[in-house]
Amino acid sequence: MSNAPVRVRFAPSPTGMFHVGGARSALYNWAVARQSGGTFVLRIEDTDAARNRPEWVDGIISALAAIGINESDPVFEGPYFQTQNADRHREAAEQLYAAGKAYYCDCTREQLKERTGSEHLGYDGFCRDRGLAYEPGRALRFRTPDEGETVVVDLVRGKPAFPNSAIEDFVIARGDGSPVFLIANVVDDLDEGITQVIRGEEHLSNTPKQQLLWEALGAKAPVWAHLPVIVNEKRQKLSKRRDKVALEDYLAEGYRPEAMANYLMLLGWGPGDDVEIRPYEELERVFRIEDVGTSPAFFDVKKLTAFNGEYIRGLAPEAFVAACAPWLKAPYAPWAAEAYDQAVFEAVAPMAQTRLSVLSEITKYVDFLFLDKPVDDEASWNKAMKAGAEELLRDARTELAAAEWKAESLKVALEAVAATRGLKLGKAQAPVRVAVMGRTVGLPLFESLEVLGRERVLARLDAAQERLAAQ
Repeated sequence: MSNAPVRVRFAPSPTGMFHVGGARSALYNWAVARQSGGTFVLRIEDTDAARNRPEWVDGIISALAAIGINESDPVFEGPYFQTQNADRHREAAEQLYAAGKAYYCDCTREQLKERTGSEHLGYDGFCRDRGLAYEPGRALRFRTPDEGETVVVDLVRGKPAFPNSAIEDFVIARGDGSPVFLIANVVDDLDEGITQVIRGEEHLSNTPKQQLLWEALGAKAPVWAHLPVIVNEKRQKLSKRRDKVALEDYLAEGYRPEAMANYLMLLGWGPGDDVEIRPYEELERVFRIEDVGTSPAFFDVKKLTAFNGEYIRGLAPEAFVAACAPWLKAPYAPWAAEAYDQAVFEAVAPMAQTRLSVLSEITKYVDFLFLDKPVDDEASWNKAMKAGAEELLRDARTELAAAEWKAESLKVALEAVAATRGLKLGKAQAPVRVAVMGRTVGLPLFESLEVLGRERVLARLDAAQERLAAQ
């Protein structure tokens, strides 16, 4: 290991939403940079112009900031854009050609198949010694050593060795002269002084080729670290076509950024004790890239949701109220804007905070307070409104109407109704809850009745009785 300042990089392509796997890689890079007093370089690999959009670059930067990787931090450098270094990519390719470390090739895929008898075998080196000069349509291939092996120093995987004889003479510039990703990536890392490359294991197969390019360009390759693949519950690699993988989607649903950062840090690594839920800053202090495992990491949405619930419950009351704000207005809230009352919400917020797993759930917990009538949840209605429900609601209305409008008094009133009918309180509560709040599950009943108010509660009990009578 060199004594040079640590410089790591995160190099996403702006071709869509921000993948949780990318977020995990970014967090690991960030931790290494901050631990060492080094630098975290953000490089946008934007060479695929047809698939890039400026808003996706903005999305990457804002998503990184959400999980604590902020461009205002002195550790942060960039963003750099790969397309801005295109001249250097071409220069490096030409340098390799001039040094005899690359050669031009005019072979077609059909010709290669005819020579080898297979469309699956790698390039056979046919043009190695033909001395071809550049012409449009001729690709530039790197001259891979025939003997020996390329040893990759990998902080996660040890020192995997790749026989050079198994590495084909790979293309570094296309027939139109444009350099390919492999050499562009190496040149950018070289120019930006990257000392450690921490990335997903899907890039491991490219690593010996890139290391050969580093050496051919007269530079020492960085230390590598290839992180384990992230899989779904079927142990399939997370796919944006099949799985929910966009960090933005989770944040929009009400997953806390700090919960996401905590959970993502544990995908492939652990702090070595039984404490999983802890602030990122604490995880950063104990993180060691050498302790990252090699087995696939399961992205368990249920576990993430449990983490998120813990973080929600840990919010200060005023912070919880503020965090819920986006889901208390359009387009999430089903009530009219003028119907919302902040003081009413704040009255029930402490009860809701203990029940949420994701913040977006808040809407269904409090909608009964701001709608003219409770939601019509057919399953809840059918479950609660069994035989005798109409009479129970009638008696409950009578007792509640006469009670002091405080939660404890309302409970005593309904307990009396339940006792008269030989029911447990829970059985008596169900029809009242659905009549007033619309669902069988929600906030504590009697505290909710108190906040909703006598007039609206009694009106809803009357409406439920009328509906039952009409059935």
